[in-house]
Amino acid sequence: MSKIITISRQFGSGGREFARKLAENLGYAYYDKQILHEIAKQTDLSEEYIKSVVDRKPQNLFPLSIGHSFGGGMDYQLQQMQQIFGAQFDTINELADKSDCVIVGRCADYILREKNPFRIFVYADMDKRIQRCIDHVQGDESSDPEVVKKWIIKLDKERARYYEDYTGQKWGDKDYFDLCINTSKFDIPELAKSLAEFLK
Repeated sequence: MSKIITISRQFGSGGREFARKLAENLGYAYYDKQILHEIAKQTDLSEEYIKSVVDRKPQNLFPLSIGHSFGGGMDYQLQQMQQIFGAQFDTINELADKSDCVIVGRCADYILREKNPFRIFVYADMDKRIQRCIDHVQGDESSDPEVVKKWIIKLDKERARYYEDYTGQKWGDKDYFDLCINTSKFDIPELAKSLAEFLK
């Protein structure tokens, strides 16, 4: 059976960088945005549209555990959303079966719960998250700390509601993770290297 690590993370915590470095150090496959590409192939919908559905967290959908079934009377948009999340469920399971891997976000810790993944939640102090976001500002994005803070809070709320809508579990709750890591005081590449040594 493949060894699976799932990474959930607060926005601006460095969780994506940590996941990528951890995969590199372990020699595992790394899956993040590739999942959207696979879902697009399954559903014939554009990656941009799929991302907008995932990011905006449609409400009142059934948990992922019900699979692909649709109730009578559901409108087309709701059916399309269920199709996307059903494809996400299938895609993540297929990728996890291929090889040892690190999977970022997308409810993978819940979807793969029967495969016993090592579940990590990455978080950081707000001031560190704000600075990380400012350091990565591009184009016309604001670098005002207060604006960035509001943006972080908004995105965290969206991630939490998305996760909770489709799993019935509380996002970030330590009871659902094997390891919670505060990256605030660590160099992320070194942290990933150290954890990789521990997990080998």
